[in-house]
Amino acid sequence: MDYIVQTKGLTKRYDGHTVVSDVSLSIKKGEIYGFLGPNGAGKSTIMKMLINAIKPTSGEIELFGSPVREDSFRYLQRIGSMIEYPIFYEKLTARENLELHCAYMGYHNKQTISDVLEWVDLSREAHKRPHQFSLGMRQRLCVARAILTKPELVILDEPINGLDPEGIQSMRRLLKKLNKEYGMTLFISSHIIGEIEQIADTIGMIKDGTLIEETSMETLKEQNTEYIELVTNDPKKAAVLLHDQLNITNFKIIENQRIRIFSSEMSHASISKALILEDIEIHSIQTKQTTLEEYFIKKIGLRKNHQ
Repeated sequence: MDYIVQTKGLTKRYDGHTVVSDVSLSIKKGEIYGFLGPNGAGKSTIMKMLINAIKPTSGEIELFGSPVREDSFRYLQRIGSMIEYPIFYEKLTARENLELHCAYMGYHNKQTISDVLEWVDLSREAHKRPHQFSLGMRQRLCVARAILTKPELVILDEPINGLDPEGIQSMRRLLKKLNKEYGMTLFISSHIIGEIEQIADTIGMIKDGTLIEETSMETLKEQNTEYIELVTNDPKKAAVLLHDQLNITNFKIIENQRIRIFSSEMSHASISKALILEDIEIHSIQTKQTTLEEYFIKKIGLRKNHQ
């Protein structure tokens, strides 16, 4: 397996307090890796250690097949990153900031500046200074800077933070484009699970500095089987009918009016008919599948779209 990032036992402590504990993750070349966890879980700290912005207390980091040492820096030319709050030269325009970044990185294809500004929908604002930008616009400019040199690995810390729904959709399309058309490996952190679910190939889940799970989206989808969700005005009476008359035992009452039936060969029509004959009102009955959001809430207690 060709891995572009591997860590072994990565640990970071500050003044005796452990913020990252024994993290071993693996990111395959050419994939989108979604790094999920609540705020303060250690996502940004790990990303900073990957680009040598902070030093690990212990553990190993290997990037592009070579170990990262304290004096390593050449590998950074192969990485684009956006970690935490984006910082720019506020007296320069957006385009001038990107030109300066090109000079700093030794990248001389100026046409790419126009391309990435268009990709992040900032072409019309290229003459403006960053202090005139909203948070969402600054986020998009920072993403433009991260992808400007067409890096092999792109590390993005909460890239959709501050974006409106239209901006989130646009960012999602861009990330897929970078991965599929330009072959970039993407390492993306987020606490908004629903967005990561739509683009990631592999998921890493972190809580309190500890990597809880690392698995492929394909495996997760196979594990999370379909179920029938029944919404009724009388779930207790419906539950008795399911058990006693239809001999269905693998179900669960969710919240007030929903019942999830996890294994049954009966059709929707058969279940509905039995309920109607007992004067049990049905609001809806449909087949669903456990979402990544529900899976992670169960695993680490993330609230839906936790902010």
